[in-house]
Formats: sequence, structure tokens, C-alpha cells
Amino acid sequence: MNKMDEPINVFGEKLEICGVDPITGFYRDGACNTCKDDIGSHTVCIETSQEFLEYSKSKGNDLSTPMPAFNFKGLEPGDSWCVCAGRWLEAEKNGMAPRLYLQSTHIRALEIVPMSLLKKYAVDLN
Repeated sequence: MNKMDEPINVFGEKLEICGVDPITGFYRDGACNTCKDDIGSHTVCIETSQEFLEYSKSKGNDLSTPMPAFNFKGLEPGDSWCVCAGRWLEAEKNGMAPRLYLQSTHIRALEIVPMSLLKKYAVDLN
């Protein structure tokens, strides 16, 4: 596995933890850290909503069904989770984008999603 990119958020500051219950992230370290091996760019920290979970499932990525073999209890609305920047952008274009946490969103997300759009859905911008 390639070396992890520096843990920096979209503001150029230290990347904050996204979620630990359940544990999220490409590295399963609770943060939206990334590297060259993270092809999906799991860099956007979201607050899951029922609508997004259903949307994601309809696109072939079931995040709500428990998978005990992988020690995954399944996500529920309100959980924090690192999602692929491209999937978040696709959801936004289809009116299904969940709210997100900018302090916990990796700077690499900006390669796919414009900051102005991220800010529009930010929970922690107030």
C-alpha cells in the first residue's frame, strides 16, 4: 500500500476524525485519510441520511446492511462516514447528497468536488 497522504482537511488544517462507531475511512482509522491506492477517494466525511443510504444501495453500495464477517454493523441515519468524493458528487447531482463535515473532509476531495459545493452542504460551517 502506498504511503498515506498528509492528513489535511479542505481548509489546509489538521484533518479531524470523521467517525469511530462504526470505524470509518479507507484505512479504518476513523478519518478520511487517503493515498494513491484509494481509487475511490474516500475523502468526504458525511452525516448519513436515510435518503443517501437508500441511494447508495440503489447504486450497488449497500452501507446499511450489517456484515458481521467484516465486523460492520451497518450504517444508520446520523452516523458519520467517509464516502467517495465522486459518489457524493453523483448523489448531489441527483438531489440525494447528505450533509458533510468540512473539518473532517480531506483536501484531496477538492480534486473532484468544488469547495463552494461542499460548503453548501456543510454541517460545521456556522
